[in-house]
Amino acid sequence: MSKKKSVFEGSMVALVTPFRNGKVDEKALKGLLDFHLKAGTDVIIPCGTTGESATMSHQEHRDTMTFVVEYIHHRIPVICGCGSNNTTEALGLVQHAKKIGADGVLVVTPYYNKPTQEGLFRHYEYLASRVNIPVVLYNVPGRTGVNLAPETVARLSKIDNIVAIKEASGSMDQADQIMQLCDLPVLSGEDSLTFPLIAIGARGVISVIANIVPKLVKGMVAAALAGNMEEARSIHKILYPVSKAVFIETNPIPVKTALGMMGMIKPELRMPLCEMRPENEKKFAEVLKKLGVVR
Repeated sequence: MSKKKSVFEGSMVALVTPFRNGKVDEKALKGLLDFHLKAGTDVIIPCGTTGESATMSHQEHRDTMTFVVEYIHHRIPVICGCGSNNTTEALGLVQHAKKIGADGVLVVTPYYNKPTQEGLFRHYEYLASRVNIPVVLYNVPGRTGVNLAPETVARLSKIDNIVAIKEASGSMDQADQIMQLCDLPVLSGEDSLTFPLIAIGARGVISVIANIVPKLVKGMVAAALAGNMEEARSIHKILYPVSKAVFIETNPIPVKTALGMMGMIKPELRMPLCEMRPENEKKFAEVLKKLGVVR
């Protein structure tokens, strides 16, 4: 079986959206983008679920996508989060990503609706057939209430501009089944599983912890993809505690808290998300201190 080309691979960050006084903080956003360019992050992904897209207005979503694409200016690829539980609404976001020159789109499975596998297939087929832009599928059943089955992924893999899947089910079996059934490149969507997933054939990660430690994530992924498994394993062991701790409360509460501790953003969240409980923040700070990112 010929391998479908990995258009996007390596260490990709699921970028947070910094807010200040209820608005997108463009100054802080520039700082985050510079941080990733300097650290060697391979791909920037704004307006995904880590970017709090669910509580951004449609205009904010489009404006943030445009801001990131224009600021990065082709230095590295930008994949814009364009998910919605409304297929027509998702199409509008995908069309905007194409218009502004994004390199691809990340489309989460429609949440809350709980479509059937046929409905999921038709959702992605509809989007991919109407806009000629690389599409990365995104499966995260713990957040959406629906699982994109490996058999459906295999059907979708036959569509030319569906180029990869972000697999965040937390199941090694599911990722392995996808690789067995088709040649669609798999990207880890679960930081603690990135190393083992690459060991069985994944092509990289769309990472939450790369917001905090982009150089380490890049180093682990690059080593693993190059076959330097001992080096990758040693970095995996360093990253594992923060990979688990960053989900001590709902993402992106902890990662924004960490970036606030690091002085990179104001750790402002949008309701219904709220600040971490003090006892969890204390535990999380200890992990970050051991990692050396905060004092």
